[in-house]
Amino acid sequence: MKFYTPLVLAGLSLVSLFSCTATQTTMKTPTEKLTLERIYQDKEFTTERAPYFRWLDDGSGYTVLEARDKATKNNADDEHGVKGSDIVFYQPDSAGRKVLVTLEQLTPEGADNALTIEDYQWSDDGKWLLVFTNGQKVWRSRSRGDFWVLNLQTDKLYQLGGTDPEATSLMFAKFSPDSQRVAYVQHNNIYMEDLGSHEVTALTTDGNDNIVNGNFDWVYEEEFSIRDGFRWSPDSKNIAYWQLDTSGVEYFTMINNTDSLYPTLTRFPYPKAGEQNSAVRVGVVEVANQQTHWANLSGDNRDRYIPRISWAGTSEALLIQDVNRPQNTNKLRLFNWQKGELTTIYTDHDEAFLEWYYAAQWEEDGSHFIWHSERDGWRHLYRISRDGKSIVDLTPGNYDIVDLIALNEKTNSLFFIAAPEHPEQRFLFKASLDGSEPVKRITPQQYAGQNSYYMSKDASWAMHTNSRFNQPPMSEIIKVEGHQPVKELTTNDELKQKLAKENLPEHEFFQVEARDGVALDGWVMFPPNMDTTKKYPIIFYVYGEPWGSTVQDSWGGDSYLWASMMAQEGFIMASVDNRGTRAPKGRDWRKSIYKKIGSLTVRDQVDALDAMAKRWSQIDTSRVGVWGHSGGGSSTLNLLFRHGDKFHVGVAQAPVADIRFYDSIYQERYSGNPKTDPDSYTQTSPITFAKDLTGELLLVHGTGDDNVHYQGTEALINELVKYNKQFEFMSYPNRSHSLREGDGTTLHLQTMKTEFFKTHLQ
Repeated sequence: MKFYTPLVLAGLSLVSLFSCTATQTTMKTPTEKLTLERIYQDKEFTTERAPYFRWLDDGSGYTVLEARDKATKNNADDEHGVKGSDIVFYQPDSAGRKVLVTLEQLTPEGADNALTIEDYQWSDDGKWLLVFTNGQKVWRSRSRGDFWVLNLQTDKLYQLGGTDPEATSLMFAKFSPDSQRVAYVQHNNIYMEDLGSHEVTALTTDGNDNIVNGNFDWVYEEEFSIRDGFRWSPDSKNIAYWQLDTSGVEYFTMINNTDSLYPTLTRFPYPKAGEQNSAVRVGVVEVANQQTHWANLSGDNRDRYIPRISWAGTSEALLIQDVNRPQNTNKLRLFNWQKGELTTIYTDHDEAFLEWYYAAQWEEDGSHFIWHSERDGWRHLYRISRDGKSIVDLTPGNYDIVDLIALNEKTNSLFFIAAPEHPEQRFLFKASLDGSEPVKRITPQQYAGQNSYYMSKDASWAMHTNSRFNQPPMSEIIKVEGHQPVKELTTNDELKQKLAKENLPEHEFFQVEARDGVALDGWVMFPPNMDTTKKYPIIFYVYGEPWGSTVQDSWGGDSYLWASMMAQEGFIMASVDNRGTRAPKGRDWRKSIYKKIGSLTVRDQVDALDAMAKRWSQIDTSRVGVWGHSGGGSSTLNLLFRHGDKFHVGVAQAPVADIRFYDSIYQERYSGNPKTDPDSYTQTSPITFAKDLTGELLLVHGTGDDNVHYQGTEALINELVKYNKQFEFMSYPNRSHSLREGDGTTLHLQTMKTEFFKTHLQ
């Protein structure tokens, strides 16, 4: 039920100095109106993206994949990597160009073409290059494929996996810190290969279809955003790893009716809410003797989660985050693997649920670590001692930090993203690692909107990117000290000039109150040259769940253009963040929806509509539409089923119609366990209220959705049929949750959605 950014219509909450209002209409002479074909087929408004590069650890510069010449440039960029390219070094100001690795060096002996580079990494000693290529998709990521190593001193290139004919089945290969070995996962076991000698050692041997070493099952990858399940120790002598036992977990089956003469099946363990989970445990294997030392955590390993582990600065102990099944308690346990000792040093607890699991950032000597917590009601960064007795708030105040970017012990500095005054915007801040200095904003005042930073390891340089709701991004390299611009990377000036010629709508950012006084942020777009004496239909874009926020002052790309096109067609377009969404507005904002997703969340949307209608008389409350994807599809269904007097037309894409059908980790975190909290599931699932549909519904789902299963939509169809509720329905064969695979899919979906709203609201 995740929030997929390609479907986000970015916006800005709160009335601010940067707002435009409906009465401040700027008259433009359009070249032509926006159309679906211009946006999705001809791709007239493609955004120029900054080059993908890697900072070197010493901060001396960065490396980038670069096409050899103009003759190869047109064919250099592949959907899944870059071919025909050298790896080139630049100083931070883009001077000092030097080719570090040529495409000839990356051409295997006897091969006609160089490797297509999907990913690469340097060994710490600078003598080896590791290249990932020929990637294959495993759920959402291309994490299985071929790994090649290049000796930068001898130019010898060879493939990892030795003579194994199934070398393409390798995953997550990475150098040891001493640059002597590479470890990887193959067939659910962890292997180690000595660089140069090709000697392969199996560090685990019990991996099979049920026992998963150094890797994860579907639900861990999806809900904890982790794929790589092992960690080298700092001294390169040991590897800590997760092991999952999926035996007993029920399998979900998807059917493919179209890719062959006879249907084929895909089956995988998928624990639904309240059902049996995989058992999880963590061990440390010694590379010298292949012996694993297991952390003896008490209790049932099927009713706990271990979302993060990290070496505690040195190689003596491992920090294990031990989370209970309800996900309201996270016990940080130090595991002295040589002595077999476990010590609980810190506990995070919340009466509702823990928002997320962040990796502990350890100082080099292991004396302290940096920790995210909402312990005082706001998401702050804390410096905690190894024994847990000293806890210092490094970012005090009534605001949330959004993301930790970098820290540098030598300069006693820590950099993070926050938005203390404007929850829809993002800025860079600096704090001290010991809490001795006040927090200072680094992003200059002229950069309103969303600012992101990709920093060098020493935090001296960064790629800075800035965008606004209706302004495509610009990117530059900066010297972090003083935020000094060093090199302009992208401006998107050509796209900005093109947009300036379009008759784009004005937009306004606002705040309204829910019935109980809670402030709700939103954005609204008005038809160009709107007649303020007339009324117009309105369409809401909604997500509404804890994994995303729709009200952000950032460039929305095609989604922004689609909303602009609909405004040109005479619709008012809007979006509101109900409470519970991932906005930096404090613990109470996020936790208030515990066991109330689908009830309180959509009530906020109703309250926002009522307040907006009072503020803008142009809103025709008899013609209100709504659409959303995934959790937004669920919100759309609940609005139509539970508040049909307010919301009349809806498009629900890939919705969770019955939350009992969704996975255990996500759904139990926010809704409790259906075996102990059945009312929470009944009273918040759209399917319960399907009998009350009075408006127009377009229901859309991909049959190959491994995330939000097509099964739930079929159950909803049965319920709607049972009560003779007429609706429109579209299934996309074998499309996944994103609904974008296959020729013409996006244009077809957007056309269908557009015409549905035009038919029923105009």
